Amino acid sequence: MSSVISMKSLLESGVHFGHRTNKWHPAMRPYIFTERNGIHIIDLQQTVKAINNAYNLIRDTVQNGGSVLFVGTKRQAQETIRDEALRAGQPFVTERWLGGMITNWSTIFQRIMEMERLEKLRDSGDIKRLTKKEGLMIERQINRLNLRLSGVRNMKRLPDLLFVIDVTREATAVHEANLREIPVIALVDTNCDPSDVDYVIPSNDDAIRAIKLLVAKMADAAIEGKSMRKDEEQEEIGLVSETDDMSASVTRGQVELEVDIPDEDILGAATLAKLGPRKVEVTEDTVEAVEIVEVVPAETTPVEEPVVIEEAVVIEETAVIEETVVSEEAAPAVSEEAVKKPARKSKAAPAADAE
Repeated sequence: MSSVISMKSLLESGVHFGHRTNKWHPAMRPYIFTERNGIHIIDLQQTVKAINNAYNLIRDTVQNGGSVLFVGTKRQAQETIRDEALRAGQPFVTERWLGGMITNWSTIFQRIMEMERLEKLRDSGDIKRLTKKEGLMIERQINRLNLRLSGVRNMKRLPDLLFVIDVTREATAVHEANLREIPVIALVDTNCDPSDVDYVIPSNDDAIRAIKLLVAKMADAAIEGKSMRKDEEQEEIGLVSETDDMSASVTRGQVELEVDIPDEDILGAATLAKLGPRKVEVTEDTVEAVEIVEVVPAETTPVEEPVVIEEAVVIEETAVIEETVVSEEAAPAVSEEAVKKPARKSKAAPAADAE
């Protein structure tokens, strides 16, 4: 794995120079390489490894939506911290660390809201309605709050990491971060106590070139994490659009299947010729016949069928008996009339002959 910063760049920036031997802290013994001319020399191999670990940690934290608070109130680091934090879009503290900025964040956030309210009052022109003395007092209050809180005015919650320069000078910030269990990354010189720092970067914290080099790399890590987060969001948007397209195509396919398509548009001529004799035209009579066939079995029961048959047989027998009786009664009348009529004709015929 390639290092984030080369050994040559660290040597050229003077990162390996520590403090005088009579001002050293015994806890920094593991990070000291040797002594030269009464000055401790820092082991740059450990520095390179620590920079790589800190770089990866900051990048992953920002990628996951976290933030890193850059802290450096010493004169050599103020300008560098401000510029690099603004470039990376991270909060920073370059003036005096306000006590409770982490442990009492709710109060600090209220002061930030008050500063924004006063700035709106000034920008809208309502401050001119007040007296001159009141306007001057508000201007002074805005300047004082802006000096202390300008770097954290966009920070809506506690940071996920703390990057500190000179642990001895920023002891209050490190202590508050430890109370809130916020990991601390710090440039630790040979005169500092590294026991309260989670990720120690043994380095010279007094040289301006060394501070610029290391702070710039940490800012680059935050920028890289932001770019990776944007890439992931774009990929998620692309996946969502692809799934929407797939669901839309499936829906269109279902709608197309539900629509009735003529057989002539799907089947060939040979298949239609084979299926031709089997086709039956559906008319109203066939529909009614089908309905009757479907309804009658449901209404009739096997118990009622013999009764219906017996009644029909009895009715037919009675009808036959009545027809026979009527035929027998009508037959004699017809015969008598037929007999009488020839008798009359026979009586009249001799009379005509006698005359």
